[in-house]
Amino acid sequence: MQATGGDGRPVKVLAKPPVRKLAKDLGVDLGAVAGSGPDGIITRDDIVAHSEANAGLADAGNGRQPARAEPLVPPAEDYQQLLQAETAETEADVAPPQAPSADLVERRPLKGMRKAIALQMTVSRREIPEATSWVDVDATGLWDLRADLNASQERVNVSPLAIIMRAVVAGLREFPEVNSRLDTETNEIVLQRFTNLGFAAQTDAGLMVPVIHGADRRSTLGIAEELGRLAAAARDRSITPAELSGSTFTVSNYGSFGVDGGNPVINHPEAAILGVGRITDRPWVHAGRVEVRKVMQLAIAFDHRICDGGQAAGFLRLVADCVESPTALLAAL
Repeated sequence: MQATGGDGRPVKVLAKPPVRKLAKDLGVDLGAVAGSGPDGIITRDDIVAHSEANAGLADAGNGRQPARAEPLVPPAEDYQQLLQAETAETEADVAPPQAPSADLVERRPLKGMRKAIALQMTVSRREIPEATSWVDVDATGLWDLRADLNASQERVNVSPLAIIMRAVVAGLREFPEVNSRLDTETNEIVLQRFTNLGFAAQTDAGLMVPVIHGADRRSTLGIAEELGRLAAAARDRSITPAELSGSTFTVSNYGSFGVDGGNPVINHPEAAILGVGRITDRPWVHAGRVEVRKVMQLAIAFDHRICDGGQAAGFLRLVADCVESPTALLAAL
C-alpha cells in the first residue's frame, strides 16, 4: 500500500493489516508516520503515539490542556468498588435460598459400625503418607486355573479372589516390608513373619474386614474355603470380633461391584493394601497377536514411610505375574 508524502509524491508504507485498520480508525495518515519496527515497518505503538501527539497539538492550538486518556483498566481501588457495587446489585436481585422442608432431609446418627469405619478411614488418611501404583494384567491364566480347580473338586467354589490372595501370600513372603507396620511409640518398623489376610466385605451393616488367619499356612483351596465361610458370617452378622481383627495385610475387591479400578485406603496400621478390579474381556497383545483376553487392574496403596516405591512395585509385579501365569504362582509357593 502507498500513501502520499508532503510533496504529493507516493510513499511506500510498511504496515500490517491490523495496524492499517487502527490508523484508519484513528484518522492517522500512514505516510506521515515514521516506523520504528524492523526495516521501518509501522507498529501499533507508532500509530498510537502519532495520534496522541496530534491530539496534544490540536488542544495546544485551541489553548486547552491535552485531555487525559482514561486507562483501559481501572485502578485497583476503583475496580473493587465496581465489583462490590455489582455484587450488591446481583444479591439484591436474587432471592435468598429457601431451606428444604424437614421431610426432605434425613439425619442418621454416626454410631456403631459406621462410626468405626469413619474413625478408621480418618486415622488412615491423617497419619499415612500413601502412594499408589497400578498395573493392567492379563488374567486369562487365572481364569483358566480357577476353572480347572473347580472342575477337579466339589468341596469349595474357588473364586478369582482366592487365587489372588494366594499370590499375595507369595508376594508378602518376597517383600516383607509390605507385610509390616510402623510402631510410632518405639519408632520401629515391625516386620511380621506371618500373614493374616483381611478382605473388605460389604454388608447391610456396613463395610467389614474379615481376617483369614494363618493365610501363609493355607493352600489355595484352604484360602477359598475360609474366604467363603467368613464372607457368609459377615453377611449374616454371626462373625466374631476375633475374626475381624489381627490382619497384617488387606485386599479390597471392588471389582465385585463392577468397578475397573480405584485408589484403596490403607487399613491402618498396615503398610499397604491391594485393590482388585473386575475382570473384563479386552483386546490384548498376546504372543504377538491382538486377541480378546481376560484383563483386570491391580493397584497397591502403600505407606511411603515404610515401603519404597521399588518394594511396592516389586510386590505388585510378582502378584501380577502369578495372576498371568499359574506356573509363576507355583514357583513362588
